Amino acid sequence: MSDSRNTASGASATPLAWPELENFSLVLGGPLYQLFRKVRLEERVEDHLLRRIVVICGIIWLPLLLFCLIEGTLVEGVPIPFIGDIETHVRFLIVVPLVILAELLVHLRMRAIVPQFIERQIVPEAARERFRAAIAAALRLRNSVAAELLLIAIIFPLAYYLRSNYLALETPTWYSRIEGDSATATRAGLWFVWVSNPIFQFLLVRWYFRLFIWGRFLWQVSRIELVLIPTHPDRNGGLGFLGASAYALSPLLAAHGAAMAGFIANRIFHKGASLAQFKLEIVLLVAFLMLLVLGPLCVFAPQILAAKRKGLREYGSFAAEYMREFDRRWLRTADRDGATMLGAADIQSLADLGNAFGVIREMKAVPFGRDTFLQLTVATVVPFVPLLFTMFPLEEMLNRIIGAVF
Repeated sequence: MSDSRNTASGASATPLAWPELENFSLVLGGPLYQLFRKVRLEERVEDHLLRRIVVICGIIWLPLLLFCLIEGTLVEGVPIPFIGDIETHVRFLIVVPLVILAELLVHLRMRAIVPQFIERQIVPEAARERFRAAIAAALRLRNSVAAELLLIAIIFPLAYYLRSNYLALETPTWYSRIEGDSATATRAGLWFVWVSNPIFQFLLVRWYFRLFIWGRFLWQVSRIELVLIPTHPDRNGGLGFLGASAYALSPLLAAHGAAMAGFIANRIFHKGASLAQFKLEIVLLVAFLMLLVLGPLCVFAPQILAAKRKGLREYGSFAAEYMREFDRRWLRTADRDGATMLGAADIQSLADLGNAFGVIREMKAVPFGRDTFLQLTVATVVPFVPLLFTMFPLEEMLNRIIGAVF
C-alpha cells in the first residue's frame, strides 16, 4: 500500500502501511528483552509484570538477606545491620518495581502518541519518508546489542567506584568490615557490589539511554517542516498530545526520588544528618529530572513560535479586512442588505474570529504546561514526605496541620 493510498484512506490505514508505527516502543528491544522472552518473563510488556518484578527483586535482594542471615549481620553484629540499611531496601524493593512499572506505562503511551503525527496530518505527505526513517533509526538504536553491552561495560566499574568513594557509609556494615584503614567486603557485600548494584544501575542507565533515543527521535521530527494549525485549541498548533509522554514517566521520577530519599534516610538515622542539609541535592534532582523528561519536548518550540507569528500575521490581516467590511456595513451605512442585527451571522462570525485570534495569542512555545510540571515535581518529591517526620515530632506536626486547617 502506498503512502498516497494511506493518506486517502485515513488514519485507520496507517498501521497497515507502517507496522513499525503502530508498534513503536522504547522498551521492546535489546538483548535483555530477548532474554526475558526466552525465559517467558516478557512476551508483551503487559505480560508477567508482577513476575518480572518478583524475579528481579529476588535476584538482587533475597541473596543479601540469606548471606546476612548466615554471617550474623541480619539484625545485629555490626553498627549497621542489613535490616537497618534503609537505602538498600528502598533501592531494591521500591525503586526497581517503579522502574519496571514505568516500562509498561511508557510503552502504552508511546504507542498512542507517535501515530498521531500521521493521524493528525502534522507530517506532510512529502516528508513522510523522513518521518518513517526517524522511526526506523530509533528502533535500530533501541535494538542495538552493542549499545547495551557498552552500558554494561560502563556500569560495573562506575557502580563499584561510586559505591566505594561516595555512597558507602564510613562505618562497619553488613556489606563491609573495616580493619584498620582498609575495608573488606563480606559475602553479602560481594553479591551486592558485583550483582545487585550493577543490575540496579543498569536498569536506571538503560532508562537514560531510552530517553536519549526518544529525544533524538523528537529532534529528527522537529527538523521536518510540520503542518501546524495556529488556531488548534491545544494552544500548541496541534502538538499538545506530546505532553502525555511526560505523564507516563511519573513512576520513573518517583523512583529517582525514592532512591535519593533512601540515601538521605541512611545519613539521617546512621550519621546524625538532617533533611535540611540535603535541600540543594533535592532541588538539583528535581531540576535534572525536569530537564531529562521535558527538555526533549522543547525542540518543537521554534516551529510552534513560527506558527504563532505566521498565524498572528495572517489572521491579523484577515481580521483587519473583515473589520473594515463589518464597520462599513453595520456602522457607516444604513444599507445592511436587508439583514437585521438580531441573529445576524456577521455578529457570530466576529465573535468566532475574536476567539480564534485569542487562541493564537495564547499559543505556548512548548507542548506542556504548568500542570505537567507540577505533577512531575510532585511525583519526584513525594518519597521525601516520610523524612519530614525526622525534622518534627509527630505530635508537633499534627498540631501544626490542625492549626493551619482549623
